[in-house]
Amino acid sequence: MPDRCPERPLAGVNCTLDTIQQEMERLPQGTRRLVAQLRLRIEPYWLWSALTDYDNLNRFIPNLSLSRQLSREGNQVRVEQVGTQNVCGLRFSARVLLELQEDLEAGRLAFKMVEGDFRCFKGFWMIGMDPTSTWLLYDLTVQGNPGMPIGLIEQRLQQDLANNLRGVQQEAHRRAGKG
Repeated sequence: MPDRCPERPLAGVNCTLDTIQQEMERLPQGTRRLVAQLRLRIEPYWLWSALTDYDNLNRFIPNLSLSRQLSREGNQVRVEQVGTQNVCGLRFSARVLLELQEDLEAGRLAFKMVEGDFRCFKGFWMIGMDPTSTWLLYDLTVQGNPGMPIGLIEQRLQQDLANNLRGVQQEAHRRAGKG
């Protein structure tokens, strides 16, 4: 499966401030690609500060019950994360060991699962500016293991994606002294 990684806000989308725009693509073998974008008025620094605070992400990203940095070598970081949520009355947890590549100058934080409870879990966060606002883009490609109900996962991912962006937004505002 080729990587499709947009390096800018969602094409053809006129997303207003504080509005989340989402797209989902159904790929073969139960793989899903989700892209979400949020435009806001804040300096990119504060978004980057929140996204790279690996040991505290679970404080402000909903359904993330654990996030801890395991190692760092330059701009390459290993992070363990556990997501937990209730789906149809059942408690579901998934663990991933992520390798992240930080590129502060480009505003890009790429990640890929090196171990975990999915067949595929990779993507990136991207922060940029245009003349009217700062934008935060999240691009995730995920493929569950056999037996994972893709319909439920798909529905939860779309809902959680918006909540995750809002969590990062609120934390960035808090750090900037705006919230």
